[in-house]
Amino acid sequence: MARPKYFLPSEVAVHNKPDDMWLSFLGKVCNLTPLYHQYKGHILLKPIIAEAGKDISHWFDPVTKDLRKHVDPITGIRKYYTPHGRFLHVPPPLPRSDHITEFGRPWWRDSAYEIGLLSQKTRYICIVNTLTLHEHVVEVCSEENIKEIVRRYLYYNAHAASYTWKYKGKVLDMQQTLEDNGVVDEDEDFYTLRIDTKKYLQTIHLYFNDDLTTA
Repeated sequence: MARPKYFLPSEVAVHNKPDDMWLSFLGKVCNLTPLYHQYKGHILLKPIIAEAGKDISHWFDPVTKDLRKHVDPITGIRKYYTPHGRFLHVPPPLPRSDHITEFGRPWWRDSAYEIGLLSQKTRYICIVNTLTLHEHVVEVCSEENIKEIVRRYLYYNAHAASYTWKYKGKVLDMQQTLEDNGVVDEDEDFYTLRIDTKKYLQTIHLYFNDDLTTA
C-alpha cells in the first residue's frame, strides 16, 4: 500500500477560494474544488465555502465519523446539527419535493475528494548545506520520512536528493522519520540536518531522481 501524503495546516490554508477549495476534518485533507464546480451557484455551498482552507473537525462526531446530530427543539426529530446553516447533501428538517437524493455518497464520506492526511504534529528543522553553508528553516510533518522531507527541501536546492543527509555525523535512513532516526523533537529547539557533498552510488542517485520526477 502506498504511503499517504501528509499536509501541513498552512498548506491547506492557502486553498481558501471557491475554485481552489480544500478542507480538513477528522485527520483527512479533502479537495472540494470539483464539488464547487458541480454545484456552482447553489446556495447550499455557502457554509462550505466560508470554511475553505480550515479544519472543520468540530462539525463531526469523532466516534461515528458522521456529522454531529441533535434533537430539533421544534420538531423533536433527531437530525444533523448545522449551526452555520444547512449545506450540500444534508437533508432538510422536513420532507421537501425539491431535495435531490441521487448524489450517491455525501461529500464528507466520499473518498474521491480525499488527497491526503493532515499532520497531527508539525516541527521546524534547520537544514545546513555544509558545502555552501546555506541554512534554511523548513516546517515539516512529523509523520514524513527523510525522503519526503527532501522533496520539500528541493524548493531551496534542486540537487538535494543526490546528497548524503546526516545528523550529528550519522547518515540518516531515508525511509524513516526524524524521530525514528533519533532526531528527537524538543519543542521549539531547532535541529540541524547536515548535508555533505559526497554523492550516493549511481544506482541510488538515479533511484531518487526517478522517484522525484514521477511522484
